[in-house]
Amino acid sequence: MSPVAGLEQPAARQGPGAIPRELVDAVDVLMVRLVAANLPGDRRSTGVGAGTELAQLRPYEPGDDVRQLDPSAMARTGQPHVRLHVPERAMTTWIALDLSPSMAFGTALRLKSDVGAGIALVLARLAVRRAGRVGVVAFGAPAPILLPPRGSRAGLAAVRELVEAGVAPDGQGDPAGLAGALERIAPLARRTGLVAIISDFRGQVDWSGPLASVRGRHTVVAFDVSDPHEAQLPRIGRVALVDPESGERLVLDTSSRRVRRRFEALERDRRDALAAELSRLRVPHVRLDTAEEWLLALARGLEAARVRERR
Repeated sequence: MSPVAGLEQPAARQGPGAIPRELVDAVDVLMVRLVAANLPGDRRSTGVGAGTELAQLRPYEPGDDVRQLDPSAMARTGQPHVRLHVPERAMTTWIALDLSPSMAFGTALRLKSDVGAGIALVLARLAVRRAGRVGVVAFGAPAPILLPPRGSRAGLAAVRELVEAGVAPDGQGDPAGLAGALERIAPLARRTGLVAIISDFRGQVDWSGPLASVRGRHTVVAFDVSDPHEAQLPRIGRVALVDPESGERLVLDTSSRRVRRRFEALERDRRDALAAELSRLRVPHVRLDTAEEWLLALARGLEAARVRERR
């Protein structure tokens, strides 16, 4: 029985597999570089305290911490001065996680849901690494799922329980989808932070407006998970294809070159349109494939997204 109502384990589930610390550390560096450029001054807190950014340089007063004395200022003025810093505020990471039926598909190393689970676990680990918090709004399930922001082990445990629960059964997805998840995140994420979207971006109602609204206040990164056979049909004769989102059934003759080319063209157009819309909204787009070692692909994708952002 799934620990989360309405979800079930896909029959061919492999799980994300091992998540080596060394690769997580590399992803951490890349995420910081990608996100930092989009948070100019937004991770500040009111007041002064321990931190790296100078808030005030003033004459020493009895009771001040002598470790904050500034030798350069004292040399210039002849009086002891102390440096007061802006304390860093922990950032909250919100994960919009796709649990729709289409995420149960996979013909290579893993299912799309396995890759999505791995990404969610890595992002959750990175979120709490610096005393931050992680919250999740899962979409595509029969009922909305919200994990409020938590830190430390409690946050990691909650994310792990959710991703191990599975995905929505065929034909029982949530029609509100990604748009609904972003609309839920917007009023909850009051302070500037990171919003990570993990999805295959299939069968979704128009999400551009809600995404633009969230992007106006937060750094947003889109992790796009796909499978090779979603882009190319194998030549195996007549097959019955079922849309897991709607349950619609379609019979195709894959031995027909015209059918295969049309299928490939439609998928290529869909992916190009997705990339163009994310680019228009200035949302970094990281593509992952079930035929790849997802953690290595995640690191490469983050570096590629950072390079594109700098252009």
